[in-house]
Amino acid sequence: MISQDNMITLEGLIKSYKMGKENLVVLKGLNLQVKKGELVAIMGASGSGKTTLLNIVGCLDRPTAGKYYFEDKEVSRLKSSDLARMRGQKIGFIFQTFNLLSRITALGNVELGMTYAGGVDRQRAIEALGKVGLGKRTHHLPLELSGGEQQRVAIARAIVKDPILFLADEPTGQLDSKSGEEVISILLSLNAEQGTTLVMVTHDASIAHRCKRIIHIKDGEITGEENV
Repeated sequence: MISQDNMITLEGLIKSYKMGKENLVVLKGLNLQVKKGELVAIMGASGSGKTTLLNIVGCLDRPTAGKYYFEDKEVSRLKSSDLARMRGQKIGFIFQTFNLLSRITALGNVELGMTYAGGVDRQRAIEALGKVGLGKRTHHLPLELSGGEQQRVAIARAIVKDPILFLADEPTGQLDSKSGEEVISILLSLNAEQGTTLVMVTHDASIAHRCKRIIHIKDGEITGEENV
């Protein structure tokens, strides 16, 4: 029975890929629950399956076997159009690479993120940039911004949709320590002030220990958890 307190429930999740004649199993029967409003870090070596797991949770990919419940709905077998709708309306993404369009302004990039969540609202986009400290950078192109500022544009693009789940994949991986701290502080405040569920992949133990729970993954399996 799926608990109404859970945002994410994974049951026996398997993900494999065909590599020529070989079958590469990346995730090996994962079981995981993340409660609504929880702040969770996922840690593991390169190639352990962290990003693959995040992509499935974010409805960017499908499991090969097993079940994935988002709230109380099984999404692992939904049509692609339904998955796209869920991504657009309920899930915010932050990646290691900023994924901004270089030829449009910071404001334009944020507005673009709104097109999949019910339509563009310029004032809300401006407010989102203000929340991440970029109120005076709305008309700058990405190449006119620092790495930390570009990542904050990406956060604004995500939060403008008011997602109930935030997924971050190594969000400080390309940033210096000062910019990284600014980005992490914004993400943690989203969880603390708005109750947004946050799942973050990171290799940085100091960042992971600022979360409430750490999930350790090795070779596609959960090897341990710790409450912080």
